[in-house]
Amino acid sequence: MLQDSSAFSGFSVDDLQKAKTFYAETLGLEVSDGFEADTLDLRLHGGGHVFIYPKGEGHTPATFTILNFPVADVEKAVDELTAVGVVFEHYDMPNGGQDAKGIMRRNGLVVAWFKDPAGNILSVLQQR
Repeated sequence: MLQDSSAFSGFSVDDLQKAKTFYAETLGLEVSDGFEADTLDLRLHGGGHVFIYPKGEGHTPATFTILNFPVADVEKAVDELTAVGVVFEHYDMPNGGQDAKGIMRRNGLVVAWFKDPAGNILSVLQQR
């Protein structure tokens, strides 16, 4: 029934302007006004997009990763993002943690997590 639908995801933020600045200027992504007033459309490489909508004081950040950015080299991505002010998360993890930069290497997966200004969790990751 929905196999031909061009599905997309969405998430909330507490401040739309801060989100627009972060995604466009800090991360360098294409961000435009959304299809509804006071929303954003985050364009992703390959044609996908994400709907970002304001929730103001009712916003609760996601407690899981809402957006993963595959990269060729996580360490390089972490260094470049750190240079523009992104702070990487450090979690207390079973079976091995993260290095000083916040990078976890386990079973062929290399990943580091960071948050947007609304507290939503994002990642850069590389896979075997």
